Amino acid sequence: MQRKTFNHMIAAAAVAIGTLPIGAYAQAQTEISFFYPVAVGGPIAKFIDDFVTDFSKENPTIKVTPIYAGSYQDTIVKALTAHKSGTPPVMSVLLSTDMFTLIDEDAIVPIDGFVKTADDKAWLGNFYKAFMQNSQTGGKTWGIPFQRSTIVQYYNKDLFKAAGLDPNKAPGTWAEMADYAKKLTLKDASGKVTQYGVQIPSSGFPYWLFQALAIENDVVMANDTGNAVKFDDPKVIEALQYWIDLTKQGSHPAGIVEWGTTPKDFFEKKVAMMWTTTGNLTNVKANAKFDFGVAMLPANKRKGSPTGGGNFYIFKKSTPAQQEAAFKFIKWITQPERAARWSMDTGYAAISETAYSTDTLRKYGRDFPPALVARDQLPFSMAEFSTHDNQRVTKALNDGLQAALTGTKTAAQAMQDAQKEADRLLRSYK
Repeated sequence: MQRKTFNHMIAAAAVAIGTLPIGAYAQAQTEISFFYPVAVGGPIAKFIDDFVTDFSKENPTIKVTPIYAGSYQDTIVKALTAHKSGTPPVMSVLLSTDMFTLIDEDAIVPIDGFVKTADDKAWLGNFYKAFMQNSQTGGKTWGIPFQRSTIVQYYNKDLFKAAGLDPNKAPGTWAEMADYAKKLTLKDASGKVTQYGVQIPSSGFPYWLFQALAIENDVVMANDTGNAVKFDDPKVIEALQYWIDLTKQGSHPAGIVEWGTTPKDFFEKKVAMMWTTTGNLTNVKANAKFDFGVAMLPANKRKGSPTGGGNFYIFKKSTPAQQEAAFKFIKWITQPERAARWSMDTGYAAISETAYSTDTLRKYGRDFPPALVARDQLPFSMAEFSTHDNQRVTKALNDGLQAALTGTKTAAQAMQDAQKEADRLLRSYK
């Protein structure tokens, strides 16, 4: 009796399914996990959640689950650990400089394999060339620009006025910045500094901030194939000495300057000028209780900044259906109107000229000109420092920079030691 009842149930279910509209039961959801680094100030996770919600409404057969994985460093460790255990995310936003590491780990697939239509090709060709330098190698595209940035200088216009400086003119050269910084440094009656002229962070991403100085001194620290560096180049040592000299003249804090607290120091008027990412622009706009300016970095032999920030990558161990779904999401979220909205909400640079041409960013740029500084600096920008075995090579550079800034080594000795360590690490990639 039980068997007969069970068979009747199966038959009834089959009839019920047969009466459904064609496709209603075939539309199984493709689930894609998505590692995202929350590393910059502002309610960024909410913006990502909103994008995922909007995408899901338009694409009900794809379920995107964002996983907020901490800093960029935390996120790549978690992503590669998951890759090695066989359960990686389907896609992730990781640093553009992680490209060589992800390739070496055989963790990601080239994007080119998903680019099939004329529309796909037009989309891929639409990103700023400066951002693609850290997204392509060996004739293949491995990452898609998303939250990208350059370094800019923020300055307090009120403090400029108080120091007798033009509040609408940021320093345009290294010499001017050193001079401005001196004039903007204040001390109390006991001789303690209460306001520094300039602050360049040396924790978190010291190599990135320093690379700007190297570029401005007309030197490229890594080759295109990521297997050779020039830390001991005299122009690199000269750039580091300039940073040290700012602390020696007393207009820049001595020792290690924290990345995370630099914007807070700026808001509290402990520093008049700071170097940080354009990704902090919305944070500064919301929290600076004074009139502030944003400008390109000062030049020495040339203008320039490294690009920075994160790319989308698609992981190799996910299924073909998941990879296709991830590509669909990446293409969707990087469309000009969404890229414009993301830039406006976060302060990151928009990733294409077409994004800056949208009504959204045109109006925003007219109302808030600092939003256009990153775009205007892109023609002078270069790929962010990146090599094979990137984390360890970058650590060698960071350790050298911090040794020089804390006075435990001279600039020359610090960079020569960093060069030896980098040469050792990169030997097998030549």
